[in-house]
Amino acid sequence: MTNNFQTALGEGRFGIVYHGYLNGSEEVAVKVLSQSSSQGYKHFKAEVELLLRVHHINLVSLVGYCDERGHLALIYEYMSNVDLKHHLSGKHDISVLKWSTRLRIALDAALGLEYLHIGCRPSMVHRDVKSTNILLDQQLTAKIADFGLSRSFQLGDESHISTVVAGTPGYLDPEYYRTGRLAEMSDVYSFGIVLLEILTNQRVIDQNREKPHITEWVAFVLNRGDITRIMDPSLRGDYDSTSVWKALELAMSCANPSSQRRPNMSQVISGLKECLTSENLMRSKKQDVDSDSSLEMTINFDTNVFPSAR
Repeated sequence: MTNNFQTALGEGRFGIVYHGYLNGSEEVAVKVLSQSSSQGYKHFKAEVELLLRVHHINLVSLVGYCDERGHLALIYEYMSNVDLKHHLSGKHDISVLKWSTRLRIALDAALGLEYLHIGCRPSMVHRDVKSTNILLDQQLTAKIADFGLSRSFQLGDESHISTVVAGTPGYLDPEYYRTGRLAEMSDVYSFGIVLLEILTNQRVIDQNREKPHITEWVAFVLNRGDITRIMDPSLRGDYDSTSVWKALELAMSCANPSSQRRPNMSQVISGLKECLTSENLMRSKKQDVDSDSSLEMTINFDTNVFPSAR
């Protein structure tokens, strides 16, 4: 299936992911559990159990799994465009993601999280939302991956008490880190950090900045009234300012230190749709202006070519 594990796609917390083929033709990604991972089997079981009962276009699908003679592997659909972090990095000779494309990716990820929070029973908290866990297929449709840390909680429960705080530094909800109480709002915080990455293309934690954490840095720059410094320079200002401000406001509300002041994912989706509508409207108006300018040039050209009547 993996051609003797020749092509590694990446390495996660509990093992290496390889490229492979199922039945000789269907491309798949195979996560092989590291033998040295003490927590690996627990998370392997958690991910299998979760992915067997959740199905959504914006969640990476589990194709199958292997659990025999000490060999553990998860087989996923193959995502040919790697992940969001990969595309934001500006490396690997890939084209810059347009602002509208970034918004669509954010919306896809938000839809996947909304499904986990309110669309499946019992509800799920992903617990490790970050840009490397938002994978992209050939059409740049985003799908959330890596459910090894995910936890279920019964609908109506205010929170699920987690005995061990887990997640990725920088993306980890400070309230969850402080109290150990896990709820869907912890995913909302992490999503807010991802949205700030999409806007700024800055590292989540950078000790060389005025403020190391991305939320503190954005607030610091905003207080100086300098939004152009916040935005990813590779976009070259090619975006609707209303759309950007709305997205920035949404990201900062998601990343509010207090979970009670954060929107839920349904509200986030509504806000992102507004951002996308605003951006698309600006594009449409720009195309109309360009079209009018082109027509005017053609008329002028025609008038100059043919001599006037005497």
